Amino acid sequence: MAIADLIQDKVKSLSEPTQQEVLHFVDYLLYKSRQEDVLWSKLSLASALKGLEDEDWPDYGAQDLKERWW
Repeated sequence: MAIADLIQDKVKSLSEPTQQEVLHFVDYLLYKSRQEDVLWSKLSLASALKGLEDEDWPDYGAQDLKERWW
């Protein structure tokens, strides 16, 4: 039996107010997981770009564009 099925069977035996509490907890876990993903994405991007601000980059202007998208 899959974990989701086991959880569903156990939740069915709870009172409705307790089921609502379980639902709120699951929503919290989903929110927490998404926040961790966002944090890791930001940290990964910051790590990838670290030191780039110290490098010399050419100054490109509108005349350097070969194609415009608007």
